Amino acid sequence: MAAMSPWRGHFLTFARYHAWATRRLLDAVAPLSDETYRRDVGLFFKSVHGTLNHLLVGETLLWFRRFEHGESPALKLDMEAEPDRARLAQAVLDGAMAWEAAISAWPAERFDGRIRYTRMTGAVVDLPFAPTLAHVFNHATHHRGQVTAALTMLGQPGPELDLVYFLQMQEAQTG
Repeated sequence: MAAMSPWRGHFLTFARYHAWATRRLLDAVAPLSDETYRRDVGLFFKSVHGTLNHLLVGETLLWFRRFEHGESPALKLDMEAEPDRARLAQAVLDGAMAWEAAISAWPAERFDGRIRYTRMTGAVVDLPFAPTLAHVFNHATHHRGQVTAALTMLGQPGPELDLVYFLQMQEAQTG
């Protein structure tokens, strides 16, 4: 494993939290009927399905490829990358879980560097690496919150996804 840096430890915590929260969210979504799962409930990406597809596109097919492979894929953020519900859930979870291994392998100096990519418009963007990586996890938290709100609106229990619950669970397991 590459040398530990304060950034690496910080982002490894977020990667683990991200996988944990994603799994909990998918477990909470699983009991929905297909009609309810695909219903337009007023989310930015309309439905639970649309929002999970956006998470797959934004997080895995776009940002992960930018960070891990230096690629700049041209994708529409509202595209349906996976119409099958079960395959989508697995792809979203696999994508969330991939961050930990990537972060563990990156050289420590990378976190203090920059990330350069091309937007869908063709504009080249050059940003500080660590804050841009923070965006990925923040973005996922935002959309998990939207799905949780939709679950509540649909009369379903929403999972507890706060970072402090994850940290308490980790402490209990290691303490």
